[in-house]
This record gives sequence, C-alpha cells and structure tokens, in this order.
Amino acid sequence: MKKIIIFILLLIPIKVNASYIVMDTASSRVLEGSNIHEKRLIASTSKIMTCIIALENSNINQEIEVDDEVLKAYGSAIYIEKGEHIKLIDLLYGLMLRSGNDAAVEIANHVSSSIDEFVKLMNNKAKELNMKDTLFINPSGLEDSKGNGNISTPYDMALLMSYALNNDLFKEIIATKKYITKTDYKTYLWINKNKLLYDYKYCIGGKTGYTKKARRTLVTASTKDNKTLVVVTLNDPNDFKNHKIYYENNFKKYNLVNILSKDNFKVDNYNNLYIKDNFNMLLTKKEENKISIDYKITKVDNYNNDEQVGKAIIKLDNNIIKEIPIYIKINKINNKSIISKILDFILFWR
Repeated sequence: MKKIIIFILLLIPIKVNASYIVMDTASSRVLEGSNIHEKRLIASTSKIMTCIIALENSNINQEIEVDDEVLKAYGSAIYIEKGEHIKLIDLLYGLMLRSGNDAAVEIANHVSSSIDEFVKLMNNKAKELNMKDTLFINPSGLEDSKGNGNISTPYDMALLMSYALNNDLFKEIIATKKYITKTDYKTYLWINKNKLLYDYKYCIGGKTGYTKKARRTLVTASTKDNKTLVVVTLNDPNDFKNHKIYYENNFKKYNLVNILSKDNFKVDNYNNLYIKDNFNMLLTKKEENKISIDYKITKVDNYNNDEQVGKAIIKLDNNIIKEIPIYIKINKINNKSIISKILDFILFWR
C-alpha cells in the first residue's frame, strides 16, 4: 500500500506559486495549465526569441569580430573576448546551450545596428505571433538596474516555442547535448544546461532560465508517438520533474487524430482546391466526435494560381481551434483563353 501511495505522489506535480501550460504544437490548443495568461518575468527563456530572430534575419555562417559591447554583458556567459572572431552559428549554440549573455549581446549587435533595433525585431515578431502579453527590453532576459525585464506568459511562450520548432536549424541547436567549436582565440566545449534532454528520452530541446527576481523558468518540447507538446513553467522550483509529469500525463490522455488530409482534400463541388499540409490534433476519445469543420470559400473568380481562396475552420464543441488556408490550383487545360480554344477546335478538324 505504501509503495502505491508513493507511486501516485510521483505523478502529481509540485506547484509553488508557479504558472504553467501544456500546448499541442500542431493546433496550438491548450491541453492543461494554470494562470496561463499571467504576466511574469521570463529570464533567459527570452533567448528563444533571440535565436529565432537571428536565424530568420542573418547569415549564420558569417564570421563576427567581437566588439566593445561584450564588455557590458554579465551573468551567465560563454566568455568570448573583444577582438575574437567567431561565426554567428557558434554564438547561437553558445546562446542556447550555455545561455551566454555575452553571446546575446553580440548576436543582437550583429543582426541589427544596435540592441534597441534588435529588440524592435523581437517585439515585432511577438506581435506577428499574437503574443499579446509579451514585451522584450533586451535579448538576454536579464533585469535592468530598476528590476525591469522581459515579460511574457506561459501561453505566449508556448506560442513562440511552437513557432520556433518549425525551423529545422533551431530544432537542431536545442537538441544538441554537446558542442565543440574553435575560434582564432581558443577552443570551446559547451554542454547543454537543459537536464530534460538527459533525463527524459522524448525531450527534443528547450531553454532554461533563472534570475533572482524571475526565479526558475523553463520552456521545453517533447515528441512521443508523433505527438509533439510544449511545456512552459514560470517560477517553478521543481520544473524539470514537473515537465516530465506534464508530458507523460498528456501523452497518455490524448490520441493523435488526422482532421484534414492534403492528399484527400475535397470541398463540395469545387475543383482544384488544396491545403498545403495535413492537419492533425490531439483529442481524447470523447472529443473525437465533437469535431466539426466549416469551409469558407471567399474568392470564387478572378483568382491566380496557388492563391488562397478560403479557409477550413476546425471547431471543437463549436469553439474555433484552428483556421487552415485553402488554396486553388488552376487547371491550365480548363483555363485556356477563348482564342486558344477556337484555334484548338480549328486545328482538330483540319
């Protein structure tokens, strides 16, 4: 009896004034959470945004000469030096594996003309991703002398991580346990700080964070049986343990269900409509019968090839879960000009 009680307790998350979320990356659906829209300091999990901004806005193989700005960095570091030459891709590994604040400074200055300009890119991307409760003030996540730092919520950070996972190089970086690189000054060996990579075989990466004011912050992603989840915890002293529990509970609870197939897509009597990808989502057995799809075709003429002409609206219990763009592929044979058709007719009967 005692062993059973201990086993059950191991499956219960330990929460100490923490907020958290579990999100299905395919649908952005919230599977579980507490205070998911509560604004908190996010510390170095901010570097997820720093990394994706750099990947999308610069040449990762370009070599950088470390400038004076690195002297302003403090806290966790990879210990690059002024005058050293290092590639941007190496800085990104140092940023995500070792949480180098000096790497964050150099990345921001390289990608943009200044830290302030880089922060603008961060906040613009946050708006693009509908991260409504997020504000970045620097690329590292450190608080300034007044105690102000980057602010977000579990929900917003889960949206960001779900988006970032679409970038293959980002996934490769955060999944790396050990990275070795050499510059004109020295050789570096970096070991990933994310303990979940070593303790939980389904973890595919993430980012740790800590400051005295924010406390422990953690964003991770895991894949099991083709199900990919993101877990975010803010101010959780038991974050690694709790992440494993959240993953296992939700992997067990939900099934992966195909809602729309790109190979068998059909809408009423419309021809040549298509979607770019399959749409799958996680559902319980009871929820599978509560899914409905509304098709909205908004453009029925004067369209171009591969233009979006509508959307498929996925609902669960009449709540919108996802909107999938619908495109059209013009059948060239059926869309010949009248003159071409007349010429074809004449040639055919000669």
